[in-house]
Amino acid sequence: MNNPKFAQKRASEFSKTLRSRVNSYFKTNNISKHANGSMIVKTVLMLLVFITPLVIINTGIVSSIWMTFALYILSGFGMAGIGMGIMHDAIHNSYSKNQKVNRILGYTLNLIGANASIWKIQHNVLHHTFTNIEEADDDINPPFFLRFTPHTKRYFIHKFQHIYSWFFYGLSTVSWVTAKDFVRMAKFKKMGFFNEGKAFNKELAKVIAWKIVSFGFVLVLPIIMAPVAWWIIVLAFISMHFVTGLMITTVFQLAHIVPTTEYPLPNEEGIVEGDWASHQLFTTSNFSPKSRLFSWFIGGLNYQIEHHLLPNICHVHYRKISHIVAETAKEYGLPYHNKHNFVSAVGEHFKMLRQLGRMDNLRAG
Repeated sequence: MNNPKFAQKRASEFSKTLRSRVNSYFKTNNISKHANGSMIVKTVLMLLVFITPLVIINTGIVSSIWMTFALYILSGFGMAGIGMGIMHDAIHNSYSKNQKVNRILGYTLNLIGANASIWKIQHNVLHHTFTNIEEADDDINPPFFLRFTPHTKRYFIHKFQHIYSWFFYGLSTVSWVTAKDFVRMAKFKKMGFFNEGKAFNKELAKVIAWKIVSFGFVLVLPIIMAPVAWWIIVLAFISMHFVTGLMITTVFQLAHIVPTTEYPLPNEEGIVEGDWASHQLFTTSNFSPKSRLFSWFIGGLNYQIEHHLLPNICHVHYRKISHIVAETAKEYGLPYHNKHNFVSAVGEHFKMLRQLGRMDNLRAG
């Protein structure tokens, strides 16, 4: 399908007012919109948590099976921290004013086995522009056994997705680093995001090269060096990804696949009602606004509304500007969805999965 367009192309009064107030906040307080000292400390820490356990395994000094699993799982927490708290800001160009710094830190996604160029299209362009719009938002186009929108075809198996989805969330990053990047690259090529011929092949070669580096360090070298059976290393590698996948996927799902968010469709002309900014408020939800440590670890992604409306601002500032966003939304009669804690947000997502598994197909025709 061709990507839809919003009926109101110009920035709305809400959007103009919000940006003016947020800009005033940073100017008045003489604060940069980009990373601060806390962000830099977190960057170093998360990279160390990811890399250090793998270095220990690669030295061959760990012979305990349980210690091998523990080190891989610890590395998985670091991988999740990189995914949610470093590369996410860098690829949005919100980490630094220096684009070279953003580009280098964006490569941390390549380091953990995925690819920054592909993610930028899938996330920055498609998800952030067409949030919760079926087919256009790649985040709600999962395999057939998962149903994330009321407009997709419902199968009998979906009745149980609120039970089994969590297992597949855990496997999501394994799928991502092995097959999904190549599937998406082929899809995005057809959509016109990658040039034909030599340019596409060059980009493909880069993707493969980065995966060789990542898999070599995380999986192949440990199989060679560690004094445990190769299948132990493979299982530990999968355990690492299961931890990462479950954390990252759950956090992102809580922001969009809940009963309070909407799933608008374009009309026959491909037009979506309203404007982009208000669309973000109707399709996005926050959670756990008072949990500072949790917010720190997940890269401020509990403030998804702020992130979607102001992706050029580093996540370390979301908590401080959230009251500006909430008050401005209320002033313009727009929703500001928010769940008070993580447990209630997970419960809402569980409820939505169950509802989508039992709801009739709403696709026209």
